[in-house]
Amino acid sequence: MDSFLSLFDPNQPDDGFDEEQELNGNSSGSSEFEVDANAINNNNNNNSNNKNNLIFDFEQGALPPEPQLGNVEYKLKLVNPSKQRFEHLVTQMKWRLREGHGEAIYEIGVSDAGHLQGLSDKDMNASLTTLKQMAHHLGASTSVLRRKTIAVRRSVAEVLVRKIPDDQHNIEVRVAVLGGADAGKSTLLGVLTQDELDNGHGRARLNMFRHMHEIQSGRTSCISHETLGFDALGNVVNYKYNEMMTAEEISDRSTKLVTFMDLAGHRRYMRTTVQALSGYSPHYAMLVVSAGSGCNDTTEEHLAIVRALDMPFFILITKTDITSPDATVQELRTLLTNIGCRKVPFVVTNTDEAISAGSNQVSENIVPIFCVSNVTGTGLNLVTKFLYVLSPGISNAEKDRLELEPCEFQIDEIFRVTDVGPVVGGLLVQGVLTENMPMKIGPLPDGSFHAVTVHTIHRNKAPCRVVRAGQSASLSFTPAQELPSLRSGMVLLSDSGNIDEPYGTYFFQAKVSVLFHATAIYVGFQTTVHIGSIRQTAVIRGIMGGEKLGTNDSASVMFEFVGHPEYVRPGMRILFREGMSSKGIGVVTQVFPVNKTRAK
Repeated sequence: MDSFLSLFDPNQPDDGFDEEQELNGNSSGSSEFEVDANAINNNNNNNSNNKNNLIFDFEQGALPPEPQLGNVEYKLKLVNPSKQRFEHLVTQMKWRLREGHGEAIYEIGVSDAGHLQGLSDKDMNASLTTLKQMAHHLGASTSVLRRKTIAVRRSVAEVLVRKIPDDQHNIEVRVAVLGGADAGKSTLLGVLTQDELDNGHGRARLNMFRHMHEIQSGRTSCISHETLGFDALGNVVNYKYNEMMTAEEISDRSTKLVTFMDLAGHRRYMRTTVQALSGYSPHYAMLVVSAGSGCNDTTEEHLAIVRALDMPFFILITKTDITSPDATVQELRTLLTNIGCRKVPFVVTNTDEAISAGSNQVSENIVPIFCVSNVTGTGLNLVTKFLYVLSPGISNAEKDRLELEPCEFQIDEIFRVTDVGPVVGGLLVQGVLTENMPMKIGPLPDGSFHAVTVHTIHRNKAPCRVVRAGQSASLSFTPAQELPSLRSGMVLLSDSGNIDEPYGTYFFQAKVSVLFHATAIYVGFQTTVHIGSIRQTAVIRGIMGGEKLGTNDSASVMFEFVGHPEYVRPGMRILFREGMSSKGIGVVTQVFPVNKTRAK
């Protein structure tokens, strides 16, 4: 072991670990403009005094200056542009759509400096018509989110422009649903996806459960996927859209699809919950809190994990028909504004605020809070409006970079389908994957990889031909080909034919920071490690620059997997846990593949 530890990189810095590195970025044919009458409400948000808050509130009389990057564009007016000017505007819209992953927000009647100058009805209608023509030129759809009168016969408008990429059915946003066991997560998803209010005894959640013991106990124990769609005009597409609606039809009819991952709330299933958050990399987390029980230990634990993974999140307070949410709101304010969190609570009370919170125009420092009832339906319309304008939180430059990388598909679930054979589900973290593409799957117990060919691809329960970086999918393999024993945590890599073959590893080095531990961590400490879809026990074999680690300490650490080799590469985020409370985060800095360590 001493000779092996000589491989330990002594040049890894021990200080300056960034515990909370922030993330940057948070159908063909045009549609008629539809103005949401409920969107023309007064917005009396009082949380805008924070200098980092970029709430686009028309009531303030001005907006922040136009951002140079992102999917937000200001236009004072768009009246009878010349042909050359029109082509320039279309090019500009195309760039904004790329920045917003197919979605862009246009503020009409607003100068580049953010002043709300407004337009007359004639100029506003002409500007909206021009904007519609620009969108039609790109095969995009448009809808007015809100229109506000700011002076006598002068108004400003906010317009959502949406274009589905040519190789996709719709724009997808993945949302992980977290919260305590009795917060009402499954019931909430049942109401949203089935469009049927609960009876107060959990009837709406029955369609969400996958196992009999879940129905009997009323508690989710595994990962359940549910979808909520929106058409081009913002109308909800769910199982009540028509009498014969299926999940595949919801995907086909929707220009935007929100995929919910209903995760277990009981502490007994905490490992499954953490694995889903780490493996599926959802764009957002939805933390559900009961107005009756408030913030319990599980709520705080889930919040800590979300923050450790640098994941944007919003909060829903349920059961407001039973008790007032005021006490819970105050409890959340205290929790979110403490020194360890430093977030700004933003309680959403009307449609205007819901649009501001969800249209990618709110800084990462703000956490939207909704108060809802699954029995009376109070506040649910604000949640759906918020989800309608919520965009995938990844920058266009980062997306392009990931798509140019070699394919890497992380396997999280394994199924056996009659007449099809093994089917694997997971996330494509980088590259572009197509049907009939040769791949390598592994690592096997000896660390090597096995050649396979992808036969078919399904996304959102519908067949597709291509999967791009950041998208989840299920894959089947060419019939009759020999497959190794499959397990969760394996990866599919591009079969490039290079001399440097991929191999699994037992040992890896990571720069870690301990978020909490009751005593101290020494060499020989065993912990459950989560890296993407990997979940395995590992032992700490070395701590660089010291003998132990405590709460808030950081150092370079050598880990060894206990069970079998895994595919790990530098730059991957690691989250490790021991029991229900001890936890830490880090980044892999060095790996030691099995074939190379054997050679040494």
